[in-house]
Amino acid sequence: MPRELFDPDEFMEIMERATECRVKRKGDIVKLKLRTKRMLYTLKVTPEEAEVILSRVKVPVIEV
Repeated sequence: MPRELFDPDEFMEIMERATECRVKRKGDIVKLKLRTKRMLYTLKVTPEEAEVILSRVKVPVIEV
């Protein structure tokens, strides 16, 4: 079951144990999805916030 996150700091903490990060761009919203062993986490942000977060991502990034 996926879980939606609302805090970018929590997203960055979960990223340390994730295997990949998927990016889905839809107009003025970007969905960042982290896949961990047990769960899929989703964060909805603006394109500007997404670029800041993606610059700090340490796992493979897949554009969908």
